[in-house]
Amino acid sequence: MTATRLARAALLVVAVGLALGACASSGSTTSDAVPATTVPAPTTQEADMRIEISISGQRLTATLDDSAASRDLVAQLPVTVEMVDHGGVEKTGPLPSPLSLDGQPAGADPDVGDLGYYAPGSDVVLYYGDQSSFTGIVVLGRMEGDAAERIAAMDGPVTATFSALDG
Repeated sequence: MTATRLARAALLVVAVGLALGACASSGSTTSDAVPATTVPAPTTQEADMRIEISISGQRLTATLDDSAASRDLVAQLPVTVEMVDHGGVEKTGPLPSPLSLDGQPAGADPDVGDLGYYAPGSDVVLYYGDQSSFTGIVVLGRMEGDAAERIAAMDGPVTATFSALDG
């Protein structure tokens, strides 16, 4: 071997040795190590915002969607709302303060059993019949069980108290 080739081979051996040494020490726990990034699990409130709606001694529950409007509603609880019947499909009543519309479409087509918000009037809405799509409607969540049928059986105006449920 020539001196040049011998020097290159020696240099290659040194470089490989250094690389292997660096790999072997990478398992150490030094303070400059970068920790793994984890996404925290949603809290109970983020994963399952539930409220109670009390009307004439009946207790109904609803699960809210995770939205700015739903969080604004929860911030106003407990709240008592005088509600009137509209068109045989919904009970509506004004909230003390408007809800955020951030991230909401211009309108929605609520289903029977939905809990909603009508932005132009700042009204909370309990849908017990088929309401068509309309500008200004925001679906906040869904009433549970037979709540829509129970509300449909309530004639005329009602007083509803909305409260947060724990856990």
